[in-house]
Amino acid sequence: MKSLLATLLATAAGASFAAAPAAAPNNDAAAYRTVSQKATSDYKTASARCDARKGNEKDVCMAEAKATRARSESQAIAKYNNSEQSRANARTRLAEAEYEVAKEKCDDKSGAAKDSCMDNAKSVRTAALAEARAGRTGASGNAAAGSAGLIASTDTKDPAKAAAVAKCEKAGGADTACLVDNKGNATTLANRADNATERAADKTRDGAETAVDKTKAVAAIVVAKTREVASAAVDKTRQAASTVAQKTENATENTKDAASTAVAKTDNAADRAGDKTRDAGRTTASAASDTAITTKVKANIFKEPELKSMALHVETEKGVVMLSGFVESKAEADKAIKTARDVEGVTSVKSTIKVK
Repeated sequence: MKSLLATLLATAAGASFAAAPAAAPNNDAAAYRTVSQKATSDYKTASARCDARKGNEKDVCMAEAKATRARSESQAIAKYNNSEQSRANARTRLAEAEYEVAKEKCDDKSGAAKDSCMDNAKSVRTAALAEARAGRTGASGNAAAGSAGLIASTDTKDPAKAAAVAKCEKAGGADTACLVDNKGNATTLANRADNATERAADKTRDGAETAVDKTKAVAAIVVAKTREVASAAVDKTRQAASTVAQKTENATENTKDAASTAVAKTDNAADRAGDKTRDAGRTTASAASDTAITTKVKANIFKEPELKSMALHVETEKGVVMLSGFVESKAEADKAIKTARDVEGVTSVKSTIKVK
């Protein structure tokens, strides 16, 4: 049978890639312990060699060391343990370990190539786990297996394998790796990469359309809010203008009232000032008149020879002359009273003059 130079991914979840059943376990506990200890020792040696590497190369190295240990343990259990559950668990651990190796190797890729790589790794893991659950030996048994359940050689007389190889050769040629699913459909890895690229493009378009829709929705919301804010601002401006106009009218009325009150107060003040001025004028005039009368009375008394040397005191209040002091006789007292009464402006004379 013509060899497929690239690897054929064993993802058929049926009997297509099942290896021949292994021999019955011999339940040799000592032999199993020896093999298990050697697997652990080999793992420590391999992981120590990985320490000298860096980055993704170190990650791949460590993942491969773990997968090698899981493979050794799975083979030991298959050979020395007659528990089907133990063998299924061992195959499950191996499938997961090989999946970790495949993922680490995919990390070195990017874009559609990385997507295709991860799709292949997941497909292999799914098939391996299905085989473990079904109780098949899969890549851990007698088949010529490479990492992650990949069939490295397809020289076989198995009709199912031969049919799968033929489909792969027909799909992409003898040098093209391909994937045969559990329905017998063959897909080349190149086509899977193209499909991954198309899916990525579809996701990009969907994301762009969603972004456009969201942008339009946000823009509509912004426009609506802008209109609401503008309308509210106009209403507030109108209310403020109305309030200002009302306040202006009230201020004008208040100003008029204040002016009227001020005028009234001014008039009243002027009237009161005029009254005070007139009263003050009358008081001043009266005071001036009284002073003049007192001066004239004193002058007239001083002119009289018999009264000249008399100590008489003269006061005038509102035209009333008041005389006081001492004289030598009653005749002199009468003379002083008559002299005061003869002065112009005197309305009456009051005398407290005493005779010595």
